[in-house]
Amino acid sequence: MTSVNININKANVYVEVAKTSSYSGAKMIDEAPNAYEKIFTTDEDRMMLERFWREACNQVTDLFKPFLESVVELSESHGIDLTANYTASLSLSSSYDPNLTNSIQNSLFSFFTNYIIAEWFKFTNKQEAQSYANEASAMLLDVKGKIYFKKKPTRVAPK
Repeated sequence: MTSVNININKANVYVEVAKTSSYSGAKMIDEAPNAYEKIFTTDEDRMMLERFWREACNQVTDLFKPFLESVVELSESHGIDLTANYTASLSLSSSYDPNLTNSIQNSLFSFFTNYIIAEWFKFTNKQEAQSYANEASAMLLDVKGKIYFKKKPTRVAPK
């Protein structure tokens, strides 16, 4: 078996969510003058984003169930801890290609970002919510394909 450690930095995800929601709001100013204020996620919105973060963590943990060695417990709190990253240790097949680990991390980062944006946009930017939800689903399928991928065995020539 091959051990793989996954770590998704929550603070970095929230920064990406803020950048994306800011851009989306800014590009709509011509058609809706208050779009930026409505769509952009602020620090005050993080309590709502926290719920979406936890939902995304649960979906990833569900995907990893067959391989989980450990996962950081999400304590139930009513505050926001930006250091509470998603961390999991997986035990994958010995045929797993370790070259895929960084790609898995990147796809998971995109999943978390797109999932949170999709959920936020259900309240603030309905016309774009579905496209972000579709992208989040695609990223999760991408991760699944990578964790189940097995590299071809190499044969050793007899001596």
